[in-house]
Amino acid sequence: MNTKRLFFLIFAILLLSVNEISACTSFIVSGRVTADGRPMIFKNRDADNLSNMSLFVKGEKYNYIGIVAGKTKEVRDVWVGHNEAGFAIFNTAAYNLNDKEDGPIELDGEVMRRALEICASLSDFENMLDTLQRPMLVDSNFGVIDANGGCAYYEVGNSTYVKFDANDPNIAPYGYLVRTNHGFSGDRSKDKGIERYMAISEVMMNAEYSNNLNAEYLITNVPRTLKHGLTKIDIRDFMPESANETRFFPFHDYISRSYTSCSVLIQGVKKGENPLLTVSWTIVGNPLTTVAVPLVITSTHKLPQVITKGEDGCSSLCEAGLRLKNKLFPLRRGSATDYINIAALINKEGTGILQQILPVEKEIIRRGDEELRKIRSAGKTDTSIEQYYDWVNQYIKEKYKQIFGLEL
Repeated sequence: MNTKRLFFLIFAILLLSVNEISACTSFIVSGRVTADGRPMIFKNRDADNLSNMSLFVKGEKYNYIGIVAGKTKEVRDVWVGHNEAGFAIFNTAAYNLNDKEDGPIELDGEVMRRALEICASLSDFENMLDTLQRPMLVDSNFGVIDANGGCAYYEVGNSTYVKFDANDPNIAPYGYLVRTNHGFSGDRSKDKGIERYMAISEVMMNAEYSNNLNAEYLITNVPRTLKHGLTKIDIRDFMPESANETRFFPFHDYISRSYTSCSVLIQGVKKGENPLLTVSWTIVGNPLTTVAVPLVITSTHKLPQVITKGEDGCSSLCEAGLRLKNKLFPLRRGSATDYINIAALINKEGTGILQQILPVEKEIIRRGDEELRKIRSAGKTDTSIEQYYDWVNQYIKEKYKQIFGLEL
């Protein structure tokens, strides 16, 4: 084992207990069941580092847009993203694909960064996995789509991987699959994230039944689901009369949590469509306090400034969302950090943080849909999407200052 891999192995052992906070919720949807024929993948990311940002990166072979940690100087780890070839990838930590003696996980972010640089298809990703040095030092469910309609999960451990193809009706009879923090091919006695698996399964079943397997509905609703998968307790049933009626509630193992750092839904392209029309619907920051913005790769590599690296090295929207999140989770002592003040989130007066950001997001998505229709009709991106980014940037700044008094 070379020096670099030995270092990461030792470092991962020291941080093994910390890594279990990286407990994400995800789904993939085949284009065969979506209204527009475009596949989708989604990740709700939980992490110990809550400062995230979207970044345009020039890769070895392909350029890409990805989620990286705030203040990142050299991109080593990417946690979800898509490239100019229409290839997109995310992971959720599995925790049950390796034997104990195989060692801990560590290099998942590096694998995704490398895949975005060199892969254009699912077969490219499989070839990459086949040639990685063993042990791979990963323990993840990787969700992947490509511009050819490919859509699959790869349950990847240190030495092997198993593919679950969402285009196969025998594997995905309803056209979608979900994963949280266990793999179906691993040791099921080690399963984690079961409560969130139950929650996301119910959400996706209802979305499929109501013909809502579309990007706008899913990015808006899935990360804001307030119903617990196991207990079936819905926080909306405890909505206080006003923001002044402080009411704390344990907020543990819901789809989004106090340490959710971002949500991203990547909408692929139909077969024969320009891969540059792949869209990352991105919530940089906690989805209870920040809004979704559709992102495509442009010729100038431009992104809305509020979601990418600012002068302090962070996304100003993410940092504003974190300040608002502190109002939702104000307790700092003992185990009370997971208790949410429902009144600050939602209330019958409609002045909760979530209630106030959703209309802002709705307008961003409405105008974003108009721009996406234009570029899809033209078959390519153009300057209009960059003008939209300028509008998004100014609109978010104005609304967060007007509603919350926050300068972005």
